[in-house]
Amino acid sequence: MASSDPAPRRFDVVVVPFPYADQLAEKRRPALVVSADAFNRKHGLLWVAMITSAANPRWDGDIAITSTGKAGLPAPSVIRTAKIATIDPNRVVRVAGRIDGKIAATVRRQLLDIVR
Repeated sequence: MASSDPAPRRFDVVVVPFPYADQLAEKRRPALVVSADAFNRKHGLLWVAMITSAANPRWDGDIAITSTGKAGLPAPSVIRTAKIATIDPNRVVRVAGRIDGKIAATVRRQLLDIVR
C-alpha cells in the first residue's frame, strides 16, 4: 500500500500475499483483518483470516460473506477462520472493502471459540 493510504482497520477486507500453511510459498488473495486497531498500531502487524471461494469444500468455522459487493469481492466467498496469518501492513496490496456488522460479530464469536 502507498504510505498515504489509510491503515487497514479491523474487519476490512484486504488483498495480501497470504502464506500457504504447508509450503514456503504465498498467493495473493483477499483476507479479513481480525486484529484490533490498537494492536495493529502498537505492534506494526496485522492478523488476517483467509478469504476463499464459497465453491471450495466447507471447513468447520467458515463464515459466509453475504454482501460481497460491500466487501469488494467478485464472487460468493467465505472467511476461513481456521487459517490466520500475521503480516506486515506494508504487504497489504489494497483495501478491497469491509464486512458488515452482523458478519463481524459472527467472526468475533468464532475466533473466541477457537482460542478457548
